[in-house]
Amino acid sequence: MTGVIYWLDMAGVMVFALSGVILACRSRMDPIGMLVLAAVTGIGGGTLRDLVLGVRPVFWVTDPTYLWVIMATVGVSLVGFHYIHRLSRGFLPVADAFGLALFTVIGTHKALMLGTSGVVAVLMGMMTGVAGGMIRDVLAQRVPMVLREEVYATAAIAGGTVYVLLHSLGAPVMLAIGAALLVTLSLRLAAIHWHLALPVFAWVTLPPKPTDDATTPLSTPQKAKERVRMIRRERNKR
Repeated sequence: MTGVIYWLDMAGVMVFALSGVILACRSRMDPIGMLVLAAVTGIGGGTLRDLVLGVRPVFWVTDPTYLWVIMATVGVSLVGFHYIHRLSRGFLPVADAFGLALFTVIGTHKALMLGTSGVVAVLMGMMTGVAGGMIRDVLAQRVPMVLREEVYATAAIAGGTVYVLLHSLGAPVMLAIGAALLVTLSLRLAAIHWHLALPVFAWVTLPPKPTDDATTPLSTPQKAKERVRMIRRERNKR
């Protein structure tokens, strides 16, 4: 079973590294920039998770294979740069969704194996899934997806919660992994396809209401009011 978890982790590193390479290409970065974005996306979330959980040394120091996978991904991408550059705009969020699902399960599983509570395990899964992408987007001067209205961290929390619940019920590890992957990936892909988004709350200024009350003096100024309103993102029309 440890082997399955390990190869899922490697797959997540590869997918996230590829998403970093794609963003670097679109941001017109040189090969070093591509390597940096691939590395922080591939191992950034897991590194932060291990530091928070007190795991020393972090996973990629113990097993440098993770670094070789990242470098191999960048190397293959440089050879096939022409094809990567022509990928559709929708490929990056889809690749990111697969990486999010894989890393969420890996992070949640590792936290539980270290004896943390269910709540902490869910948070560690979310951190593993979203932190690398946050660093990648910041370096590329983009607003991280987790800070927008995107259904992103929500999908990671849902997947981590499913894993923790099935683990607490004594379900087989493979069943817990498959269910958590399915939930996280389904939510994220559905959000991408149907442009689902969480509502945002913001201060809005309401204009004064017109009044026909004869008792109200005309000289009395009507003040605008500020209220907190829920604003929903408009869906893009296809």
